[in-house]
Amino acid sequence: MTDQPDQTDGSAEPSLETLVGSWLTVPDVAERLGIALSAVRRLIEDRELLSARIGERRIVSVPEQFLEEDVFRHLRGTFTVLADGGLGDDEILRWLFTPDPTLRVPGTPVDNLAAGFKTEVRRRAMEQAF
Repeated sequence: MTDQPDQTDGSAEPSLETLVGSWLTVPDVAERLGIALSAVRRLIEDRELLSARIGERRIVSVPEQFLEEDVFRHLRGTFTVLADGGLGDDEILRWLFTPDPTLRVPGTPVDNLAAGFKTEVRRRAMEQAF
């Protein structure tokens, strides 16, 4: 989870909140997955999900796209590759949701995870991180 402010600093780069687009609060994630709030917090602590503080009230939230089955099962390993390369949580989130026209499926790395291209995304993650 990142505690960094999520506002643009005048650069052309969009805020993380805007880049990801659709976020779910911890209670929303718990409801969607049918698990307890403490289990969602554990998923975040264990880095099976990443979160950020979103909005004016800085509420802990998870990108909604992470809950897609084809995405969720590939997140932990992808997070590990990027974190081992020195990226922080906010940088990992930004990388996963930044469009990359050179990927197999036009869109973002997380779109490519959803499409089943885990190997390509992790290869790119290794190149990015090292």
